[in-house]
Amino acid sequence: MTSRDKASTQLLDWQAKNQGNAKGERSTTAHGTPIVVKDATQTVGPGGPILLQDAHFIEEMAHFNRERIPERVVHAKGAGAFGYFEVTHDITNYCAAKIFNTIGKRTPVAVRFSTVGGEAGSADTARDPRGFAMKFYTEDGIWDLVGNNTPIFFIKDPILFSSFIHTQKRNPQTHLKDPDMMWDFHTLRPESIHQFMFLFGDRGTPDGYRHMNGYGSHTFKLINNRGEYVYCKFHFKTDQGIKNLSAAKAEELAGTDPDYSIRDLFNAIANNNFPSWSVYIQVMTTEQATRTRYNPFDLTKVWPHSVYPLIPVGKMVLNRNPENYFAEVEQIAFNPAHMVPGIQPSPDRMLQGRLFTYGDTHRYRLGPNYLQIPVNCPYKVSNYQRDGFMALNNQGSAPNYHPNSFSGPEADPNVKVLYEPFPVTGNIDRYDEPVKDEDFEQPGIFWRKVLDEGAKARLIENIAGNLKLASDFIQERAVKNYTRVDKNMGAQLAEALNLARISKANL
Repeated sequence: MTSRDKASTQLLDWQAKNQGNAKGERSTTAHGTPIVVKDATQTVGPGGPILLQDAHFIEEMAHFNRERIPERVVHAKGAGAFGYFEVTHDITNYCAAKIFNTIGKRTPVAVRFSTVGGEAGSADTARDPRGFAMKFYTEDGIWDLVGNNTPIFFIKDPILFSSFIHTQKRNPQTHLKDPDMMWDFHTLRPESIHQFMFLFGDRGTPDGYRHMNGYGSHTFKLINNRGEYVYCKFHFKTDQGIKNLSAAKAEELAGTDPDYSIRDLFNAIANNNFPSWSVYIQVMTTEQATRTRYNPFDLTKVWPHSVYPLIPVGKMVLNRNPENYFAEVEQIAFNPAHMVPGIQPSPDRMLQGRLFTYGDTHRYRLGPNYLQIPVNCPYKVSNYQRDGFMALNNQGSAPNYHPNSFSGPEADPNVKVLYEPFPVTGNIDRYDEPVKDEDFEQPGIFWRKVLDEGAKARLIENIAGNLKLASDFIQERAVKNYTRVDKNMGAQLAEALNLARISKANL
């Protein structure tokens, strides 16, 4: 037999581990009764019709007809793994969350990596941001940190999110990916330039999930035991080193191994080559937040490391593959609203919008009791929620109303200092900020100071290769926007598009 990787030999490994079903286990129905014949329906004679009383067959087909739950609208294709987060540095001066309270403390964690725009059957190596979602199983409940492999995002207001995602999906008539849709939206919302430069740069096609960073992306609040708070961003730096695929290699793998990233992660863990990430935070005081030139809660901006340096926190290690993909990866559900005492949301508009939308989509996709699915379940729950589809833990005979006189759960006054009131002022309105020079400043710094000449050339090539498929007026608008980023970048893009147009005309 030719050499095969661990993902390819999974069934053989399972057989060896379970000694070929040596325990004498026998097939049963879903309600646990033995099945006498597994390979035939109940019929009237060998060639006769099937009987309606064949409950085994009806159960098999009824379940099969319902095997697929609704696909995630975004992040549909992904891989998952399990491990732990270990504290290596003391940050209790900033945050009172119990997960950080002792150096050396380990907290179980589940992580799901994903592409964003493609369907469940799409290629892992598509040019796309990568989701980087983490679930920490703490003694104070679930903490979900839901981010990407980029520190910024395309938009700054959540009301635009559904429209943006539509541009990444399919044309409503042709059912094809449509460059006009994507580039029209992008050029009309220049705030997206920063993320587009990441997307069409080298990091737009990471070499699997192990060789990319993760970011909480949003701004959060950390509160210490004195009730003092700072603003914070979370960073997960890959210990395997950043590695990316060339555009040509990514395209090749999309045809030859569309599950490349899932396979790579599974095999690494199966071979005890456990991937890890070093964890850092950036912190900003409330005073600093009032003095920044830009909105510190704007998801299209980064915090300069020269002003807000990375502070080490710990290490995250993934050392276990899922036992069952559907149960532990397809059904895992991350929600930014799941925070623990010591961590709170900031005024970040995108985060504020996600606090509602994630839980809402999970209730649609998995049901109102999605938090009772084992992979999503905290260690302990004591509340007054009851019933509904899939109520696996209905809390027995405890009271189901509050207030009550029968020892039902009460609020915890010990954590009140972590939820002190804070002032909010301003006129209520819908503020769609006009395009500002600051929307082009950080992309300009990225072009001039982060990218070397080779990376710049590849970025221009990647943008032009996709943008050339859009309408001419959209191409012209894009060139104007990127000229505001940097005149040299705009000139190079214009030249590349002109060459592409001449080449197309000569076909």
